[in-house]
Amino acid sequence: MDFKNSQFMFILGGLVGTFVIAQSLYFLIKALRRGKALGITGSVIKKTIFSSAVFAVLPSISILIGLIGLTSALGLPLPWIRLSVLGAVTYELPAATTALNALGQSIADPITDPAAFTAVAWVMTLGCITPLIIIPLFLKKIQGGIHKLQKRDMKWGDLFITALFLGMISAFLGMGISDGLLSILTLLTSALFMGICGIFVKVRKVKWLENFALPISMLGAMACSILYANILPANLLPAGLWD
Repeated sequence: MDFKNSQFMFILGGLVGTFVIAQSLYFLIKALRRGKALGITGSVIKKTIFSSAVFAVLPSISILIGLIGLTSALGLPLPWIRLSVLGAVTYELPAATTALNALGQSIADPITDPAAFTAVAWVMTLGCITPLIIIPLFLKKIQGGIHKLQKRDMKWGDLFITALFLGMISAFLGMGISDGLLSILTLLTSALFMGICGIFVKVRKVKWLENFALPISMLGAMACSILYANILPANLLPAGLWD
């Protein structure tokens, strides 16, 4: 029995998906009523809904790619549940990969042990719960401290926030280069694609490209990684890559 894609898991996914859709419809109705109360014309409201729907689809491309990447190991329902609510593709992929690596498994191989599947699910869930505890309890204090720092020295305050962000990003770099030259080349290629998109957005003012930057960098790096894997010597590739 494939427990990852069992009927029970699909029912859970359906319940979560139904909740997300119901919540979205609730806020859409509230927004429509508020718009009419403010005297906004129906044509403006329809145009706003249409443009918002279009631009909401574009960032979802990267989420779809992450979903496909997770399904090989975790099946469809769990990634569907995780990426439908709290989870973000920038968190779920590293969390699942790290948990599987700790168990001596790969994100590319299907999980056959229910205990391993449960461990990965707990890692993905518990790591995402932490902000829900920190934000209501400590956000005001953290923001107050940052604002005080910025008032004393705006330049130092900006550097402090930038350093925090770079530290967070650096935590993911180790995993990106852990598999040797192939991982490093793929990481650099992804950064190159993102940099090119950034140049077009900032310099050329191609604003619509901003929504495509993440999926372009992911897909471009994935495609190039296949090329690298075929041209690099076997001794420079991860063990068992072509098994």
